[in-house]
Order: sequence, then C-alpha cells, then structure tokens
Amino acid sequence: MAKVIMVQGTMSGAGKSLLVAGLCRIMRRDGYRTAPFKSQNMALNSFITEEGLEMGRAQVMQAEAAGIRPAVCMNPILLKPTDHIGSQVIVNGRVIGNMSAREYFSYKKKLIPDIRNAFRKLEELADIIVIEGAGSPAEINLRENDIVNMGMADMVDAPVLLVGDIDRGGVFAQLLGTLMLLSEEEKKRVKGLVINKFRGDKTLLDPGIEILEAKGGIPVSGVIPYMDIALEDEDSLTARFDRSERGIIDIAVIRYPRISNFTDFNIFEQIPGVSVRYVDSVMKLGTPDMIFLPGSKNTMSDLQWMRGSGLERAVMKMAGKIPICGICGGYQMLGRQISDPEGVESGGTVDGMGLLPVTTQLQDEKVRRQVQGTIDRTEGIFSVLSGLSFEGYEIHMGRTTQTGGEQIFCCGENDVYGTYIHGIFDKGETASALVKALAKNKGVDVKGSSCMENAVCTDYRTFKEQQYDKLADIMSAYLNMEEIYGMLREACL
Repeated sequence: MAKVIMVQGTMSGAGKSLLVAGLCRIMRRDGYRTAPFKSQNMALNSFITEEGLEMGRAQVMQAEAAGIRPAVCMNPILLKPTDHIGSQVIVNGRVIGNMSAREYFSYKKKLIPDIRNAFRKLEELADIIVIEGAGSPAEINLRENDIVNMGMADMVDAPVLLVGDIDRGGVFAQLLGTLMLLSEEEKKRVKGLVINKFRGDKTLLDPGIEILEAKGGIPVSGVIPYMDIALEDEDSLTARFDRSERGIIDIAVIRYPRISNFTDFNIFEQIPGVSVRYVDSVMKLGTPDMIFLPGSKNTMSDLQWMRGSGLERAVMKMAGKIPICGICGGYQMLGRQISDPEGVESGGTVDGMGLLPVTTQLQDEKVRRQVQGTIDRTEGIFSVLSGLSFEGYEIHMGRTTQTGGEQIFCCGENDVYGTYIHGIFDKGETASALVKALAKNKGVDVKGSSCMENAVCTDYRTFKEQQYDKLADIMSAYLNMEEIYGMLREACL
C-alpha cells in the first residue's frame, strides 16, 4: 500500500494545487515514486489523456511535477459547470450526463466505488500519494456524504496538512475557525498547519504563530512565501484575469462567462514584450495586436453574451485589421452557424459571426483525443507557422464542417483562423514565430527592439519543468519536510 498525505485548505484558492505539485516534486527528487490524487475536481480547464479520457488540468500539472504520465485515476470525478446551478459530470474520463447541484449532491455517494477503484489503481504506481481536497472541509452544509475532503481522508486514512492564505487576510481566523468547525475525529487527522503566500518579515509573524499553535493544538509545519511561479492555477480564481498591462505586442483573449481551457495562451506570457489580457467588455478590449476567442463550456450562450455585450460587433469590426483566432468553442463562434438539434446546450440554431466558411452541429458524443502533426501551408500572418509541428488534444461536443468534410483547422479571409487543437502553440518555436510576425505586422523593428529580438521562448514543457524545480526549491526551504515525512510514517503504524 502507498503512503498517503492530504492537503486541505481553508478556502478555494488557498494554494492547495501548487502545494500538492511542490510536494510531488520534492518527494520525487527524494527518490520516491509519487502521484497526485483528487477524487472530485470542479474546473473548466481539462485535459485528454493518451487513452482519450478527460481529467482536470490541475492533476495533470501535479503529475508532471511528479515526473509521471497523467492518468484519469488521478481525478476520477470532474465537474464542468454549464451554468450557475448545474454541471456536466465526468466519471473515469467519460461524460455520464448533466446534473443540477442538488441532483449531484444526492447522487455523488454512488460514486464512492469509482473513487476507491481509482485510488487502488494509483497505489500500484506510487510509493506516496499526495491528495488534494476541494474548497474547505469546514463547509458544514456539505459535510454529509463528503467525498473530497475529510470524507476522502477517512476513506484512505490520510493525515492532513491544513493550508491558509495569509495574502487574503485573516489567516489565523481561517485556520482556527476551520479547526473549530471540524468534529473531534476530523481534527485528529490534521497533523500540521501551513501559512501560505506570506510577504514580509517573518519575525513579525512569530508571536501569532505561537498563539495559533497554542489555541489550535497543532504545529505550524511551514510559512511559505508568496511565490512568483508561472504554473497553471485554479481556473475559477486565477489572477490572470486581473492583468491589464500592455506589452509591445498586446494579445487580447475574450473572457466570456463560461471560458474554458484558457491554458492555451499561457505560453505567450513567457515571451518578453508580450502581454496577454483577458477582456470582458468593449472598453477593456481597446486596440490589441491580436484577438483570441478561447474555448467555452456553453458556446451558444457565450456567443449570445458576446452579442449583448457588444464584443461580437467589436471583434467583427477588427477583422481584416488584426489577426483573429478561435480555439474550440471560439472556432465554432467564428463560423456561419451553430445548430443544436439534440439539445446538448440550449437547443435550436444561432447564426455565428460568419468570419469563417464553416458550420457546426453540436452532438451528444464528445470528441476526446490527442493529436499531433504538422501545420499545413497557411495564408496570412499564420503563414509563418506553415510546416511547424504540433502536439495537442481535441475536446469538444460539436462537428465543424466545410465543403469537403470535417475541419479541425480552418483559415479564412482577412487573417481569421479557427482550430480545435488545444496546445497548438505550446512549442516554443510556434509561439515565437507568431509573436515576431505580429511585431512585423505592427511595424515594430524586431532588430531594434531587445524584447522582440529575443522573443524566443523555450518549449512550454521545458519551461514548466524549470518552474516545478523552482517550486520545489522554495517549498523545501520553508516547509518542515522532516515533520511531513514523519506524518507519513505515523499514518502507517
């Protein structure tokens, strides 16, 4: 049996995902086969495995940190919100249907065998499993039939590290309040407290730590500083959406209400002189050098939102002046029509923007597959990408066709493009070539600009490996790893 440890948080966004990734990297470097696990994840950023199964990207990121191949047993349940009260429910990588929050609350106990089976599969691969909770274990209205926090810890007899976010204020109240709302049996599982995202002089924090330990009866296992780490964060709380600065090359990504898989644009953030802004109004859009329409969990609804907000008209006015590219749901929006005869989303038919000569029909069966290949000869600004190789994946409910059959990549007039391939820009040479073409299109003297002349980024996979090592270096310096390994040994006695 694998040894287990669980990271829970006082709230969403406390830093659980990154801490799990960091622990996976540290333990891997210490010579252990390590794997991440999250029984239930709610996210709109997802990934397709080699087997064509869908899982949350947070566990993919953690698996990469552990140096192992992502497997759906690391995240047996994935919830993808479709509206304010409902989600698409994905179990073991496959869609089982849409449920309201109340329906799922009543149903989820039936998924415990799936969780146990997934965990047993993972035990065959790992010496240590680092489990991530969700939200907070103190959400007492959800305690009944819990399968992701203390219910999960009890299922596999895991010691718990409880993490609080000092950057958002009130960390002592967060930690002590959470402990107060736990049952006595649940509190016994908490073996260490972690204060995350600390800025400043730690000696000023020490008196509070002494009181926290005295009142909580649990040691503080580390105070982790605010980390400048460029890795994928929790999609619902990402700080990326708040960025407004503009670089020499300014890329705008339309942020509709149900935006998904916006990790497609992380690669551009690593190129000097490039800004990536997520915009949800015409006023914020301004005059970028390129516009991306990203994926959407509800394409028809988000297209209607674009219409109502004026962003559709603004994007269409810019066609022919700057490049526009849609990925997945954004690709569907750029076409002539989207139909939904089976009621996959809202039913009926809506006109698209008409910037690409394609039509889309939504279907019940989701396309899930990894893809690789070479970008065909392309016109316009994307011509610089002709012949470059790519690796990525498709994940969509629609079939997009043009005369001659289904199209996973389409080039229209006036520098308008669409594709179903997530990750198509992740190779460094691809993103760099596009940025340099944008600079030339804008009239920026690449040789006269130190930023643009050096607008070369490493392969995104290589960049992430560097970030995982940086994360592990920082956490090793500020966490009491001897104490944490002691929790693992104690759990096995």
